[in-house]
Amino acid sequence: MTGGERLSLELARIAALLGVAVARRSDKAEAVEEALRGLEEAKAALAADPGADAGGAGLARRLGLTSFETDVVLLAAGAQMTAAIPRLCALAAGDPRAAYPTLAVALETLAEPAWSAFAPDAPLRRLRLITLATPSHPTASELTIDERVLHALLGVATLDADLAPRLQPVGPVAALPASLSDAAETVTRAWRAAAPPPVAILQRADMGDARAVAAQACARLGLPLWRLNAIDAPASPVERHQMLALWEREARLTGAALLIEAPDDLPPELNQRLSALVERIAGPVLVSTREAVELERPHLLLPLSRPTRPEQGGLWQGGLGAAGRRLNGGLDRLVQQFDLSATDIGAVSGRVLADPGRDTEGLLWRECRDLTRRRLGDLAQRLEPKVGWDDLILPAMQGKVLRDLAAQVRHRHVVYQNWGFSAGSSRGLGVSALFAGPSGTGKTMAAEVIAGELGLDLFRIDLAGTVSKYIGETEKNLRRIFDAAEGSGAILLFDEADALFGKRSDVSDAHDRYANIEVSYLLQRMEAYSGLAILTTNKRDALDEAFLRRIRFVVAFPFPDEAQRREVWGRSFPSAARTSGIDLDKLARLGVPPGNIRNIALNAAFLAAGEGAAIGMGHLRQAAMAECAKIEKSPTPSEIGGWS
Repeated sequence: MTGGERLSLELARIAALLGVAVARRSDKAEAVEEALRGLEEAKAALAADPGADAGGAGLARRLGLTSFETDVVLLAAGAQMTAAIPRLCALAAGDPRAAYPTLAVALETLAEPAWSAFAPDAPLRRLRLITLATPSHPTASELTIDERVLHALLGVATLDADLAPRLQPVGPVAALPASLSDAAETVTRAWRAAAPPPVAILQRADMGDARAVAAQACARLGLPLWRLNAIDAPASPVERHQMLALWEREARLTGAALLIEAPDDLPPELNQRLSALVERIAGPVLVSTREAVELERPHLLLPLSRPTRPEQGGLWQGGLGAAGRRLNGGLDRLVQQFDLSATDIGAVSGRVLADPGRDTEGLLWRECRDLTRRRLGDLAQRLEPKVGWDDLILPAMQGKVLRDLAAQVRHRHVVYQNWGFSAGSSRGLGVSALFAGPSGTGKTMAAEVIAGELGLDLFRIDLAGTVSKYIGETEKNLRRIFDAAEGSGAILLFDEADALFGKRSDVSDAHDRYANIEVSYLLQRMEAYSGLAILTTNKRDALDEAFLRRIRFVVAFPFPDEAQRREVWGRSFPSAARTSGIDLDKLARLGVPPGNIRNIALNAAFLAAGEGAAIGMGHLRQAAMAECAKIEKSPTPSEIGGWS
């Protein structure tokens, strides 16, 4: 017997019950006997298939309804699906205008009637199986069936219209690496062992991987999975109550599980709303979050890390297939530099395979860099490296230290992981550096050179803008930056370190004590960061020695001597620029750092272009005077003498 056939028989039984009531009202024995025979025939037909999990019987089993509650739902459904039931309802009510089921008709005609079934907290109304059109006059109120319940009786797979805008289905996923698959198995075992199942809190490193873990756990249990963005959860208690009822109905009807995804840095008020929702929601529930969720109900906490480096290598090989095998050591370099999720690796592999005509290794590198670049987009300024080692004018010792720094970033995974130097260390694979020197001496340029050498993104963070006067805000801002950068391999350049890293040996108040916590937090994140973090300062002497001991590279950028300034001047004019009578020896006497030298050369070029002339010493003198005024320097006659 199909579900439709069983529902037809159930509606025939409801019509027969109404017919019996109508016949008894007529006080005609023959009519009553005929109606009773029709009722017995309908019951006998249904009894021939007692195990059917369709129609009202299936609804009753899934929702835990009594036989009377089930008949009320069938009565309301029959009023929509048949012509006989509305007509019989009017006859049963004794009012030809009342061609619809009412509470009074249900209590009078259906078996084992119970007034309590219509209480607001009973399943019929709490789960919105039926609705009272006029609750203020309940006995005469029309009973209407909810559309989702009608679909369930008919065996139509759908989602409630009020839930649909908030929820999205989660489909099956490809095979997961062992670390994530083990997490899915933990959820599966916990849910099989307990009823109701505990809430599974997936404390994630990546939202896509957490979603994949949830999908695999539900697939193993045969549960449909839907996801809800925590921001889309109802704000008002009334709306939240309605959504909880609708989801409970959905979970019971289909056995579905719900994955609630909390965005990064969820505001406190939304975090409280999330906790309130999770405390009361029915059925199997998973929560994907970076932050802790405080719950009183039973729950299971599962920290999810990104796949291990060997697992990432396996994911790349599996995703790229033959294309990956042709890269030889190229994939090893990719895995060493970018710490990606399983979801991201699958997405990048698909895009690369869709473009087979290009340089696979180069395309992979750019795709990984672009993917991780977006995470830092609104938190930092990306600098495009346009300079190389030859553009950096520094003493030989500083130049060597910078090259050593770049080499450590390039080979850190070989040394730490392949050679085992990370064993017993809790400081991660990060490389930290401090660039100290006067403004304009090349600190930012050095960071650009290293980024260009390594083919990595460079992001500049204004540390002065990150530090907040409000306790706890600085730490939160730093956490957002490092969390977004993690896995990207990007170079982080923190400008104006003095804003946070002053000498703090004297602790005078609570804010100073918290500032020490902020310093410790930043140092901890720098040491754990998988890339290169650089701090710049104009005042090395103002920094605490205890802080300096935790930085691996400290590079001093000295004020350039005259020979170095001459070299900077010589490289400040592109080959295509028109120049006339420029004397590098005279220019080098002006005591300004390289950054100001480049500004002077550029501004002089604009002056010359405005006159339609070649760049000459007069233009440079005019530009130099303006630049010196900007930096509050008074050039001596010996510095600019003979420039006209």
